[in-house]
Amino acid sequence: MAASLRMLRQVCGSLSRSRAAVRRLCSRAAAEAHHDVIRPAFPPLQSFSEEESMMRDAVKKFAQERIAPFVSKMDEDSVMDADVISALFEQGLMGIEIGAEYGGTGSSFFSSILVIEELAKVDPSVSVLCDIQNTLINTLLMNLGTEEQKQLYLPRLASDTVGSFCLSESESGSDAFSLKTKAEKHKDYYSINGSKMWISNAEHAGVFLVMANAEPAAGYRGITCFIVDRDTDGLHIGRKENKLGLRASSTCPLTFDSMKVHEKNILGKVGHGYKYAIGMLNGGRIGIAAQMLGLAQGCFDHTVPYTRQRMQFGKRIFDFQGMQHQIAHVATQLEAARLLTYNAARLKEAGRSFIKEACMAKYFSAEVAALTASKCIEWMGGVGFTKDYPIEKYYRDCKIGTIYEGTTNIQLSTMAKMIDQEYDG
Repeated sequence: MAASLRMLRQVCGSLSRSRAAVRRLCSRAAAEAHHDVIRPAFPPLQSFSEEESMMRDAVKKFAQERIAPFVSKMDEDSVMDADVISALFEQGLMGIEIGAEYGGTGSSFFSSILVIEELAKVDPSVSVLCDIQNTLINTLLMNLGTEEQKQLYLPRLASDTVGSFCLSESESGSDAFSLKTKAEKHKDYYSINGSKMWISNAEHAGVFLVMANAEPAAGYRGITCFIVDRDTDGLHIGRKENKLGLRASSTCPLTFDSMKVHEKNILGKVGHGYKYAIGMLNGGRIGIAAQMLGLAQGCFDHTVPYTRQRMQFGKRIFDFQGMQHQIAHVATQLEAARLLTYNAARLKEAGRSFIKEACMAKYFSAEVAALTASKCIEWMGGVGFTKDYPIEKYYRDCKIGTIYEGTTNIQLSTMAKMIDQEYDG
C-alpha cells in the first residue's frame, strides 16, 4: 500500500510538473503573440512576401501618380486614356504572371490580386482592364498554348497588346454554354459566324479569345477556343455600350462574318472550350472579388477623412456614436471581404480546391462594395451626391460586381451545390 501511494504521488507530481510546463509554454506563446511575433508555419492571411509587399507599394504609388489625375475625365468621356494603358505595360502590370523568357514580370497569382485591388482603389475601370488581361487572357495562353502560340502572343501581351475574352452572347449570359456562334471546318481553317455581347476591352484589344462551337451536334461539348487577331477579315467590333459605371472600360458587341481562322490558332483541344472557360472564370472571380474589395476600400478611404473634418453641432461628424457604429460595421465587412478574397487566392496558388471560396469571395465582396458606396454617400451628405467628389463614381462602378463573371444568384447556386456535396454520405 505504501509503495502504491508513493507511486501515485510520483505520477501526480509528474502530472503537476507537466501542467506547469504547459502553463509556462502557453504563457510564453501568449507573450510572443502579444508582441506580434509571426510564426512562419502559420502566417496571417494578410502577411506578404517581400516581393508581394514591394509590388503592392509600387502599384499604390503608380496609381496615385499616373492614373488618379485622369480618372474623372476618363469617366466623363467614357474613354480609357492611351497613356494610362501604355503606363500599365511599362510597369509590367499587364503580364504579371508571364515568365521573363516571354518578356513578362514573372510574378505570382496573388501578386496579380494585390495589383487588381490597388488599382481599383483609384479607378475600377483600369483595374478590370488589368484583371481580364492577367487572370483570363494570359493564363489561358500560358496554360494551354503551344510553344509557337506562346512565342507569338505572350511577348505582345506583356509589352503592348490588350487581350479580350469573348464568351457572352445576346441569348447566352449566365447560361454561357448555349452560345450560338459556330465554327465550320474547311481544310486547314475554320469559318466562324455569329456574334458576341458585353465584350470587355474590345475597343483596345489586339487579340481576342473567341469561344465558338466547332461541333454543334455535340452541344456544349463542341465549344472550342480560337485565338483571333484584331485585323482578321470578318471580325467587326461594334459601338461601345453607354454604361452606368466602369465607363472608361470599353464594352462592345462583336460580329463574325465568315471569319477565317487557321486551325493552328485553336487554343487547347477542339471541344474543350467549355472546360477552359469554367476553369478560367473560377479563378477570374477572385480577380473580380479583388476589384470590388479595392473599390470599396478606395471609397471608404475617401470618405472617412471627410467625416473627421466636417463639423456639425460643434463636433466632428465622426464623433457621433451613430456614425461611429456605421463606420465600424462597414470596416468589419471590408475586413471580412479581404480575408475571403485572400484566402481564395492563396488556395488557388497552393493548388488546392478553391471554387466555393472563389464564389464566396466574389459574392460577398460585391455586396460589401454596394453597401460601402451607398453608406459613404450618406455619410458625406449632399457633396457625396455630386461629381465634385469621387464617391458617386464608386457607387456607379460597384453595381457591375453583382453581374459579370457570374451573377450573385449563380454564385449562390454554385456554393449551395458544393455545400450539398460536402454532406453526402
